[in-house]
Amino acid sequence: MTLVVTAVALGASAGLTETASSAIKDAYAGLKRLLSHRQVDLSGIERRPNSTAQRDALRETLADTNIVDQELLDAAELMTDAVAAYRPDAADVVGVDLKDVRTEFIRVRSISSSGSGFRGANLTVDGGVDIGDVRAGHLEGDADPPER
Repeated sequence: MTLVVTAVALGASAGLTETASSAIKDAYAGLKRLLSHRQVDLSGIERRPNSTAQRDALRETLADTNIVDQELLDAAELMTDAVAAYRPDAADVVGVDLKDVRTEFIRVRSISSSGSGFRGANLTVDGGVDIGDVRAGHLEGDADPPER
């Protein structure tokens, strides 16, 4: 589910801009189509892709309806791959940077980010990883950015 939520947030963040590549727009359109056929409303997360509440609401909908299947996971992976290839900076908006992920389970929860909060590359996860609450970069309201 996390991959689908992340892909939707990335698509809403990068795919709905005028400067988005056709690969990102096409990948997001395909992901949206699959979710629309499963009667999932994306209007909230499209309005506020940075919102933890909107991402949590989508995650809850996906969990409650049990609609995440391989087709949806493949579309989500296509979306994240397109963003990684054409707009890698978009991942910073939602605090996630994933590349080459083969998964059985990853849960990345409350990320507040102005810069990457979770980076993963060449991951193979078989039944685990639960990251929790992550803050990263310079967040609105912080006096100074953290030292790096």
